[in-house]
This record gives sequence, structure tokens and C-alpha cells, in this order.
Amino acid sequence: MATETFPELSFGSIHLSFETVILAIVVAVVGVIAARIIIAVFQRMLTRSSGLPELIVEFMVRFFSALLYVIVILLVLATLGIDIGSVVLGLSAIIGLVLGFGLQDTLKNFAAGIWVAALRPIDKGEYVEVDGMSGTVQAVGIMATELLTVDNKIITIPNAQVWDNPVINYTRMETRRADVSVGIGYDSDVEEAVKVAMDLMHSHPAVLSDPAPKVVITDLADSSVNLALWAWTKTGDVWQVKWDLTRDILAAYRNAGIEIPFPQMDVHLER
Repeated sequence: MATETFPELSFGSIHLSFETVILAIVVAVVGVIAARIIIAVFQRMLTRSSGLPELIVEFMVRFFSALLYVIVILLVLATLGIDIGSVVLGLSAIIGLVLGFGLQDTLKNFAAGIWVAALRPIDKGEYVEVDGMSGTVQAVGIMATELLTVDNKIITIPNAQVWDNPVINYTRMETRRADVSVGIGYDSDVEEAVKVAMDLMHSHPAVLSDPAPKVVITDLADSSVNLALWAWTKTGDVWQVKWDLTRDILAAYRNAGIEIPFPQMDVHLER
């Protein structure tokens, strides 16, 4: 009785039996599943027992994931009968070439990512500004940091750029000051305008009493005396307080008969 044989698959000079291809597919599937399980266990162990910040845990998990998937690829190649030693040598040659043509920037981003994750000038969930770009920190990866803007766009910034530039962290502190600017006419009662503004800030439920709110004269402009309302609040309320005061100061000054002027120019014609 004749035994059934499977045809061979040829890829150039490489000849593979059907059984070898099936085995390689099985190795790939099992390897990916095993890698995901190991990654999940590794992440759970770091989260529960290490006490490390979430940002560092995520950075380490991403790096460990990359190593595991490289191992899976090498196992698949070995199953197909490809000499892994030659692959490693080839990768070494490629790495050497990349080193000569700019791996310094890659290593710089990698090292900067470690410093950012360790020293934490930014942390996941914080709203920051880096080199003119602002958003909520989503992740610090191996090479880049991801920010989510208020209009739901992702900004990817090289880690070295984060580390080499001043970082403005808007949410690290528990309290912030909401600043509102308003101008009044030169004929208006400045003391009354200050009192109305102070009463408005004291009546807002989110404005803190310590530090106390304050009104200062900031500028004697061409058409107005400019005032600044300084109201301290919890960081999460700062924008709402700013919007509320900007809206309500207009109505408060109108009710008090205090003029809010607009820029104007008097032109005199001579005959």
C-alpha cells in the first residue's frame, strides 16, 4: 500500500517540505500566544509587587515584548531550517551599518526614555507642554513619547526632544491660579471695579480662600485701565473658573455701571 507524500515548497534555493511549513506555522502561533501570556504575567508581577510607577512599568513591558517577539521569529526561522547563526551575523552587520549612519540618535532616544521614565518630569495622565506641543501623556515608549491633544490627536515626540527641552507640567501641582484680564474706562471708578471683581471671585464656589484672590492693575493702555483677576483653585477646576469669571465679570461690570471700553480713535479734520 503506497503512503501519501506531501509536495515540497520551493522558495528560490530553499526547499521546504509541507510538514516543515505546517510545523513552522504551529511554532509561530504557539510562540505568539506564549509571548502574550508571558508579557501579561510579567506586567502583572511588575504592577503588583514592584511598586514602580505606571510609566516605568509600561516602558519595561514594551521593551520585554520586543525581545520576546524577536525570539519567536528566530525560532520560526530555525524550524524552517534556516541557519540562525547566519541570521544573527546578518543582523549584526545591519546593526553595525545603522550604528555608522545614525544609531547615535536612536541610542540617545532610548537613553532619554529611561531617564524620563525614571526621573518622571512627566507622568502618564498629566497635561504637559514640550517644545511648543501640548497634550495629555499617554505613554513613554522605547524611542518616543505620546501626547493626546484636547481635540483627540496623538503627538509622537522623540524621547531626546522631551529630555532636552523645558517641560511645562500643568497638572503636577494640586492648585493653580486662574488669570482673567479685563479693561475698564479711564472715567470708571477703579476702586469700585476692584471691589466688584473681588466679590465675584469670593462668590465662586471653586475659588479658594487660601491663597486669597486678588485684583491688580496691570497696564494703563491707550483706551483702558487693564485689571487682572487672580483666583486660586484646584488644578482640575482652573479652566472652568477662568471661563466662569471671564463670562461673569462682563455682566457684573454692566450691572455696576462700569464701562468696558473698546479700542477707538478720534480723527479731526481741518479745512
